[in-house]
Amino acid sequence: MSALSVDYLGADTAPTLRVQRLAYLRFERPDIHKAERFLNDFGLITLHKSTTDIYLAANANADWCYHLKQASTPRFVGIGFDANNRSDLERLAQTLGAQGPESVDEHGAVERVITHDPNGFAVEVNVRDRVTPLESKSSATTVNTSVKTTRINEIQDCPASPPVIIKLGHIVIETPGYETSVRWYQKHLGLIPSDTQVLDSGEPVVTFFRMNLGDTPTDHHTLAIAHTFQSAFSHAAFEVTDIDAIGAGQQHMRNRGWSHAWGIGRHRLGSQLFDYWSDPWGAHHEHYSDGDVFTEEHPLGVSMANAQAMSQWGQIMPATFIRPKINLTTLITLFRNIRKHPDLTLKKLAAIAKVMT
Repeated sequence: MSALSVDYLGADTAPTLRVQRLAYLRFERPDIHKAERFLNDFGLITLHKSTTDIYLAANANADWCYHLKQASTPRFVGIGFDANNRSDLERLAQTLGAQGPESVDEHGAVERVITHDPNGFAVEVNVRDRVTPLESKSSATTVNTSVKTTRINEIQDCPASPPVIIKLGHIVIETPGYETSVRWYQKHLGLIPSDTQVLDSGEPVVTFFRMNLGDTPTDHHTLAIAHTFQSAFSHAAFEVTDIDAIGAGQQHMRNRGWSHAWGIGRHRLGSQLFDYWSDPWGAHHEHYSDGDVFTEEHPLGVSMANAQAMSQWGQIMPATFIRPKINLTTLITLFRNIRKHPDLTLKKLAAIAKVMT
């Protein structure tokens, strides 16, 4: 295995702040009602709705975590995080030259600072008057084994249906300016790397970042950053209870005619059971359960990048899952970004394509 060849992956000793929660995502869509139907079938619950905006939540008792806005073209707008207190927001605004904090009531009162990451994605950091606690969702099924029987004279009933979602778990973005983006999220949001996958050269291809909550265990990753030739949204992941919820959700999505992207399987990095679906504009959405959790002290893991390493069992990641559409616009973007970003080269892109497809 190659050693990591860069020195910028690690916890920043004095970050601007440490985010405490991944709160929401924002998208623009040319047909928000079609997007809503996909998300409802996926398991999200519509909380607030107008002719131009739809807000959805993981479940009926949760804060909204997904905002759809009517627009002429589809676009991923950005990410919302929660911070500890107003002084965090003031420090972020001063450091990055952003406006705020501003008081906002967007189906819930918050103080907010809006900035943008190096890719142009909006990053909104909030402090809330009240955070709705996560609800523990028990499995809808019981398990019998030869040594322990919990279901006697009863039939297991697990119909195809939208799964009950616990929370928005993580997001993955793609960037041509890998080092710049990694440094930005480590420095300003206090994220720390859990695992990175590298090429033979030791150059990182994708890194998985968790929140730094000290001794409190937190998900293996809240954000992952992949090195590609353009800035893009890859996928968002939503936690469900178990493999039956994933399987029943898959069957329901198939019955409804949506586009399956990858799964079912179990990831290697993060260990989640997973299943992916593509919305009508190609944005991937993941059901997952049983992921790893780490504390601050857990060291960075380094492993070789390849499609097979993305899962321990199940379907190998299809090439179509990460393959971009090649047209004149993307070719112009490719060569423009190669000139702009020193860590983006045709050699590295060819190496990534070789091992990941």
